[in-house]
Amino acid sequence: MTKADLRAAALARREALPSAERSEAAEVMAELIACLPLPDGPLALYWPIRSEADPRPVAGLLANHIFCLPAVSPRGLTFRFWAPGDPLETGPFGLSEPLAGAPEITPAALIVPLAAFDRRGHRIGYGKGFYDRALASLPQATTIGLAFATQEIDHVPDEPHDRALDFVVTEREIIATRTP
Repeated sequence: MTKADLRAAALARREALPSAERSEAAEVMAELIACLPLPDGPLALYWPIRSEADPRPVAGLLANHIFCLPAVSPRGLTFRFWAPGDPLETGPFGLSEPLAGAPEITPAALIVPLAAFDRRGHRIGYGKGFYDRALASLPQATTIGLAFATQEIDHVPDEPHDRALDFVVTEREIIATRTP
């Protein structure tokens, strides 16, 4: 199967999850993320679209962190300061982003959306490469994929330049993929 086929199948499984189940899972995932060895420094979340796993409950559990959200710019993803309750604006692709005047900050850790993942920490995104480029530009950042267990596949076709996530968090478990 191609990456496009794998993406489509995983997204179809995610879409089939009932909304209430996705909401409950988001709370469980936030509790699991709170158990991770997060570095000091800003934590990048994302504003969920469609049926994505929702990282926003993390902000309630880790209130002592500084948060940021991605914003699509001509140079790729940038990360802007965000605090719960801050207003958002609609950016490219209909994404909710911090206001253009919000300060850009460099995250020490990123919670990353994905379409599919494997146990090695490789991910299939949505095909535009925004997060691939962002992760490549932040080699020291801790990376956490957030997904429902149903999005797991046996093997993501990866290339030498692909960076595996340090952790994948589902509603069932934390999958640690980095070597200490």
